[in-house]
Amino acid sequence: MFAAKNFLLTGGPAPYLGPTAVDYLVVAGGGGAGNYRGGGGGAGGFRTSTALSVTGGSSYTVTVGAGGACPSTGNGVNGSNSVFSSITSTGGGGGGDGNNSGYAGSSGGSGGGGSATAAGGTGTSGQGNAGGSGGAASGNFYGGGGGGASQAGNTLGQGNGGNGSTSLYSGSLVSYAGGGGGGYYSTGINTTGGTGGGGAGGTASTAGTANLGGGGGSGHEASYVSGSNGGSGVVIIRYADTFADITSIDVGLTYTKTTTGGYKIYSFTQGTGLVTF
Repeated sequence: MFAAKNFLLTGGPAPYLGPTAVDYLVVAGGGGAGNYRGGGGGAGGFRTSTALSVTGGSSYTVTVGAGGACPSTGNGVNGSNSVFSSITSTGGGGGGDGNNSGYAGSSGGSGGGGSATAAGGTGTSGQGNAGGSGGAASGNFYGGGGGGASQAGNTLGQGNGGNGSTSLYSGSLVSYAGGGGGGYYSTGINTTGGTGGGGAGGTASTAGTANLGGGGGSGHEASYVSGSNGGSGVVIIRYADTFADITSIDVGLTYTKTTTGGYKIYSFTQGTGLVTF
């Protein structure tokens, strides 16, 4: 009789060593402001959560939304959506046109501010808030502030942008998705953008901050200061650093990878493409 032997089978697929669930932050591009005395741009939609299921060998779409422009006429352009897998954050609403009175802000992740006495645009539930209404004081028209992730745009004569929300997923505490400040016709106080990259409005008009999803700040008509564009969004994926790296990332995506605080963190700052776990 021959003694029994144990045989090790080889050549099969390697075991999957990557994560089965990830945390995510998906921020869309901020809306552009309405020009001159228009409304501030609304912040890009803000979505975040833990433990989204992923499967080894499967590919998932990542898209980083661009900020919206501030045109010479018409409402500010809405920001573009950001996407990870099944999660879509909606681009921020453009601010109301400041070349004529009474243009409502556009709706989006957060709504753009209205011009003159028109209403701000609505925000998307779970992603952002409404833009502020514009107004008039002794003929001095002003635009409302763009909505932010955690706060509506200001409606009370000083159109500050609504504040954004914070996240630790980049490896440090960062504010995202602030609304842009509204503009003025003549005299008036310069407006502030919301925390989280919202651009200032008035004579110091500034764009929303790139990769924070902030809305653009509107301008100052009497000084011929035009409004500004919204800031681009960001997609961040993190998971425990005990798991293997993401297997592949398309060349169309710009990203950084860091390992800190017990997590592997992938921050996507531009482009669209597939990631494979």
